[in-house]
Amino acid sequence: MAGQTPAVRSNIDRRRAAAYLAGMALLEIITAPDPRLKIKAKPVAKVDDKVRRLMDDMLETMYHAIGIGLAAPQVGATERVIVVDVAREGEKPNPLRIANPEILWRSEEMMTGNEGCLSLPEHYADVERPAAIRLRYLDHENEIREIEAKGLLATCLQHEIDHLDGVLFVDHISTLKRGMILRKLQKTKRTRALQPA
Repeated sequence: MAGQTPAVRSNIDRRRAAAYLAGMALLEIITAPDPRLKIKAKPVAKVDDKVRRLMDDMLETMYHAIGIGLAAPQVGATERVIVVDVAREGEKPNPLRIANPEILWRSEEMMTGNEGCLSLPEHYADVERPAAIRLRYLDHENEIREIEAKGLLATCLQHEIDHLDGVLFVDHISTLKRGMILRKLQKTKRTRALQPA
Protein backbone atom coordinates (compact mmCIF):
# COMPACT_ATOMS: atom_id res chain seq x y z
CA MET A 1 0.00 0.00 0.00
CA ALA A 2 1.24 3.43 -0.85
CA GLY A 3 0.87 6.29 1.58
CA GLN A 4 -2.65 7.66 1.66
CA THR A 5 -1.73 10.79 -0.29
CA PRO A 6 1.49 12.14 -1.83
CA ALA A 7 1.84 14.38 1.23
CA VAL A 8 1.58 11.43 3.60
CA ARG A 9 4.03 9.42 1.50
CA SER A 10 6.56 12.23 1.68
CA ASN A 11 6.44 12.03 5.49
CA ILE A 12 7.70 8.46 5.52
CA ASP A 13 11.38 8.53 6.41
CA ARG A 14 13.48 6.50 3.94
CA ARG A 15 16.27 6.21 6.46
CA ARG A 16 14.08 4.70 9.17
CA ALA A 17 14.66 1.21 7.82
CA ALA A 18 18.43 1.31 7.31
CA ALA A 19 19.06 -1.36 9.93
CA TYR A 20 16.71 -3.74 8.12
CA LEU A 21 18.16 -3.33 4.67
CA ALA A 22 21.67 -4.76 4.91
CA GLY A 23 22.12 -7.67 2.54
CA MET A 24 18.59 -7.59 1.15
CA ALA A 25 17.47 -7.34 -2.47
CA LEU A 26 15.14 -4.96 -4.23
CA LEU A 27 12.32 -6.75 -6.04
CA GLU A 28 10.39 -5.51 -9.06
CA ILE A 29 6.89 -4.30 -8.17
CA ILE A 30 4.28 -5.45 -10.68
CA THR A 31 1.95 -2.70 -11.87
CA ALA A 32 -1.68 -3.11 -12.91
CA PRO A 33 -3.19 -4.20 -15.12
CA ASP A 34 -1.37 -7.53 -14.86
CA PRO A 35 -2.94 -10.99 -14.49
CA ARG A 36 -0.40 -11.92 -11.78
CA LEU A 37 -2.11 -9.43 -9.45
CA LYS A 38 -5.38 -11.38 -9.75
CA ILE A 39 -3.99 -14.77 -8.65
CA LYS A 40 -4.97 -16.10 -5.22
CA ALA A 41 -1.83 -16.72 -3.15
CA LYS A 42 -1.16 -20.05 -1.42
CA PRO A 43 -0.53 -20.54 2.33
CA VAL A 44 3.05 -21.22 3.42
CA ALA A 45 3.65 -24.51 5.23
CA LYS A 46 6.04 -22.78 7.64
CA VAL A 47 8.12 -19.64 7.85
CA ASP A 48 11.55 -21.00 6.97
CA ASP A 49 14.70 -19.28 5.72
CA LYS A 50 13.27 -18.94 2.20
CA VAL A 51 10.09 -17.25 3.45
CA ARG A 52 12.08 -15.04 5.83
CA ARG A 53 14.26 -13.91 2.93
CA LEU A 54 11.15 -13.10 0.90
CA MET A 55 9.77 -11.07 3.84
CA ASP A 56 13.04 -9.16 4.25
CA ASP A 57 13.38 -8.49 0.51
CA MET A 58 9.76 -7.29 0.44
CA LEU A 59 10.46 -4.92 3.33
CA GLU A 60 13.45 -3.43 1.53
CA THR A 61 11.40 -3.05 -1.63
CA MET A 62 8.53 -1.42 0.27
CA TYR A 63 10.79 1.05 2.08
CA HIS A 64 12.61 1.92 -1.15
CA ALA A 65 9.27 2.60 -2.89
CA ILE A 66 8.17 4.73 0.08
CA GLY A 67 5.24 2.45 0.81
CA ILE A 68 3.62 1.29 4.03
CA GLY A 69 2.59 -2.20 2.91
CA LEU A 70 3.43 -4.81 0.29
CA ALA A 71 2.01 -8.23 -0.57
CA ALA A 72 3.91 -11.13 -2.15
CA PRO A 73 1.82 -11.17 -5.38
CA GLN A 74 2.96 -7.59 -6.03
CA VAL A 75 6.52 -8.89 -6.46
CA GLY A 76 5.55 -12.01 -8.41
CA ALA A 77 5.56 -14.45 -5.46
CA THR A 78 2.62 -16.78 -4.82
CA GLU A 79 2.94 -17.16 -1.03
CA ARG A 80 0.45 -15.65 1.44
CA VAL A 81 2.99 -13.17 2.80
CA ILE A 82 2.64 -9.46 3.52
CA VAL A 83 4.83 -6.80 5.13
CA VAL A 84 3.59 -3.59 6.75
CA ASP A 85 5.11 -0.61 8.55
CA VAL A 86 2.86 2.39 9.23
CA ALA A 87 5.40 4.25 11.44
CA ARG A 88 5.64 7.93 10.57
CA GLU A 89 8.74 10.02 10.07
CA GLY A 90 10.55 10.39 13.37
CA GLU A 91 8.90 7.31 14.88
CA LYS A 92 10.75 4.07 15.55
CA PRO A 93 10.28 1.61 12.65
CA ASN A 94 7.71 -1.06 13.42
CA PRO A 95 7.81 -3.58 10.57
CA LEU A 96 5.38 -6.48 10.62
CA ARG A 97 6.34 -9.60 8.66
CA ILE A 98 3.19 -11.68 8.25
CA ALA A 99 2.48 -15.09 6.72
CA ASN A 100 -0.93 -16.70 6.33
CA PRO A 101 -2.91 -13.75 7.73
CA GLU A 102 -6.43 -14.57 8.84
CA ILE A 103 -8.94 -11.92 9.92
CA LEU A 104 -10.77 -13.31 12.96
CA TRP A 105 -13.01 -10.30 13.62
CA ARG A 106 -14.03 -7.06 11.92
CA SER A 107 -15.65 -4.11 13.67
CA GLU A 108 -19.13 -3.01 12.70
CA GLU A 109 -17.81 0.54 12.65
CA MET A 110 -16.58 1.47 9.21
CA MET A 111 -13.91 3.96 8.17
CA THR A 112 -13.24 5.60 4.81
CA GLY A 113 -9.61 6.16 3.87
CA ASN A 114 -7.90 7.55 0.80
CA GLU A 115 -5.90 4.54 -0.43
CA GLY A 116 -3.09 4.21 -2.90
CA CYS A 117 -1.10 1.19 -4.02
CA LEU A 118 2.45 0.56 -5.17
CA SER A 119 0.98 -1.54 -7.99
CA LEU A 120 -1.23 1.36 -9.12
CA PRO A 121 1.26 4.23 -8.87
CA GLU A 122 -0.03 7.78 -8.51
CA HIS A 123 -3.69 6.71 -8.26
CA TYR A 124 -5.81 7.14 -5.13
CA ALA A 125 -9.43 6.55 -4.16
CA ASP A 126 -11.61 6.57 -1.07
CA VAL A 127 -12.29 3.03 0.18
CA GLU A 128 -14.57 2.06 3.05
CA ARG A 129 -13.38 -0.75 5.32
CA PRO A 130 -13.95 -1.94 8.91
CA ALA A 131 -12.25 0.50 11.30
CA ALA A 132 -10.72 -2.29 13.44
CA ILE A 133 -9.80 -5.95 12.99
CA ARG A 134 -8.31 -8.85 14.92
CA LEU A 135 -5.67 -10.77 12.96
CA ARG A 136 -3.99 -14.15 13.42
CA TYR A 137 -0.80 -14.91 11.51
CA LEU A 138 2.61 -16.59 11.50
CA ASP A 139 5.42 -14.18 12.30
CA HIS A 140 9.04 -14.01 11.08
CA GLU A 141 10.00 -16.80 13.50
CA ASN A 142 7.09 -19.11 12.55
CA GLU A 143 5.23 -18.28 15.78
CA ILE A 144 1.44 -17.89 15.78
CA ARG A 145 0.48 -14.34 16.76
CA GLU A 146 -2.72 -12.38 17.17
CA ILE A 147 -3.03 -8.61 17.08
CA GLU A 148 -5.82 -6.08 17.14
CA ALA A 149 -5.42 -3.21 14.72
CA LYS A 150 -7.37 -0.03 14.14
CA GLY A 151 -7.13 3.04 11.98
CA LEU A 152 -4.35 3.17 9.39
CA LEU A 153 -2.85 -0.17 10.46
CA ALA A 154 -6.23 -1.93 10.08
CA THR A 155 -6.71 -0.34 6.66
CA CYS A 156 -3.22 -1.28 5.50
CA LEU A 157 -3.55 -4.89 6.69
CA GLN A 158 -6.90 -5.32 4.95
CA HIS A 159 -5.52 -3.74 1.76
CA GLU A 160 -2.56 -6.15 1.70
CA ILE A 161 -4.67 -9.21 2.58
CA ASP A 162 -6.92 -8.30 -0.36
CA HIS A 163 -3.85 -8.62 -2.61
CA LEU A 164 -3.42 -12.22 -1.44
CA ASP A 165 -6.90 -12.94 -2.80
CA GLY A 166 -6.36 -11.15 -6.11
CA VAL A 167 -8.32 -8.06 -5.04
CA LEU A 168 -7.04 -4.52 -5.68
CA PHE A 169 -8.26 -1.42 -3.89
CA VAL A 170 -9.89 -0.29 -7.15
CA ASP A 171 -12.14 -3.37 -6.95
CA HIS A 172 -13.86 -1.57 -4.04
CA ILE A 173 -14.77 1.55 -6.05
CA SER A 174 -17.17 2.26 -8.90
CA THR A 175 -16.74 0.41 -12.18
CA LEU A 176 -16.41 3.73 -13.99
CA LYS A 177 -13.60 5.08 -11.80
CA ARG A 178 -11.83 1.68 -11.75
CA GLY A 179 -11.94 1.53 -15.56
CA MET A 180 -10.49 5.03 -15.87
CA ILE A 181 -7.59 4.22 -13.54
CA LEU A 182 -6.78 0.90 -15.25
CA ARG A 183 -6.93 2.47 -18.72
CA LYS A 184 -4.48 5.19 -17.64
CA LEU A 185 -2.11 2.56 -16.22
CA GLN A 186 -2.36 0.49 -19.43
CA LYS A 187 -1.58 3.57 -21.51
CA THR A 188 1.46 4.32 -19.32
CA LYS A 189 2.70 0.73 -19.79
CA ARG A 190 2.29 0.92 -23.58
CA THR A 191 4.13 4.26 -23.70
CA ARG A 192 7.04 2.90 -21.66
CA ALA A 193 7.23 -0.24 -23.81
CA LEU A 194 7.62 1.89 -26.94
CA GLN A 195 10.43 4.01 -25.48
CA PRO A 196 13.98 3.00 -26.45
CA ALA A 197 15.99 1.32 -23.70
